[in-house]
Amino acid sequence: MNIKSWHTDKKPWIIAGPCSIETEAQFDDTVGQLVKNGIKTIRGGVWKPRTRPNSFEGVGEVAFPWIKAAKKKYNVDFAIEVASAEHVELALKNEIDILWIGARTTVNPFNVQEIAEALRGVKDVPILVKNPINPDLNLWIGALERLHDVGIEKIGAIHRGFSTYQESLYRNIPLWQIPLDLKSRFPELLLINDPSHIAGKRSLLFEIAQKAMNLQFDGLIIESHRNPDEAWSDAAQQLTPDALDDFIKNLEIRNPGFPNSSFQNQLDQIRDEIDETDKELLEVIARRFDLVKQVGNYKKDKNVAIFQLERWQKILAERPEWGKKLNLSPDFVKSLYQEIHDESIRIQTDIFNKK
Repeated sequence: MNIKSWHTDKKPWIIAGPCSIETEAQFDDTVGQLVKNGIKTIRGGVWKPRTRPNSFEGVGEVAFPWIKAAKKKYNVDFAIEVASAEHVELALKNEIDILWIGARTTVNPFNVQEIAEALRGVKDVPILVKNPINPDLNLWIGALERLHDVGIEKIGAIHRGFSTYQESLYRNIPLWQIPLDLKSRFPELLLINDPSHIAGKRSLLFEIAQKAMNLQFDGLIIESHRNPDEAWSDAAQQLTPDALDDFIKNLEIRNPGFPNSSFQNQLDQIRDEIDETDKELLEVIARRFDLVKQVGNYKKDKNVAIFQLERWQKILAERPEWGKKLNLSPDFVKSLYQEIHDESIRIQTDIFNKK
């Protein structure tokens, strides 16, 4: 997939607007305030895929005349989510400038292919693809490939976090390595962060957006409403236009490269130390798994079950506390040992399976 760079405006590209277009007055007032604060690309939900039935699912086609009026009045581009070929047809008919495919749609290749076919031959409308709700990089890439294969040239990706059954600080856990892996494979791909859907609450929005800027994301798509507390959907994660303006002004935009050769040389020295430390770290992990193999052989000889709940509970209780004394995040340590435990189970299972 040969993706070309296409968005040349100043970074970060800010796309902002209400989660849902609710009424003509609400939409016009919100857009007017956003434009006054310098926002040039507006987002808004026309159709809202909801997790549970009988909740607000958007006003639908009723919103298109309001969008046309706002586009003409404020001279802005407008972006909406599409989830079917019918949505694509209506969006293009009503001169929508940017389309995005949501996380619940990206997860279904049949739906994405249907949308891709509806877009065949469309050249000037950017198509942005949110990550699937589950952490599957290949599924995300597959959606981008389907659009690329029908001739879409202006393609971008939106990182909105991933659903999890585990308790989390976030509405959707970021799993930053997944979008970074995507960017590594396709360096010219436009990559936008959606702090609203990762955070789920206003108090976390800034730290997520700032981290995206630290990681060289190309832009942010963020929800803003004239009165968030009265919003018909996602009230807790929306900002007023003025709060969003302060939010953006406080973001620190990082340089894409190094300011001088001296800085580069110093950074290279630190990275050399990191490389050596990583070698030592891997050697320690290898030694640990050698011990795991000894345990596996002993359990097999004594006909003892692989999984020992009491031992695993002891590790989960002790290791985060050990990490805390070393200024390591307990959540990180717990996550690390869950990975180590999974690999230990796999190693011991292989030992049991050998005749």
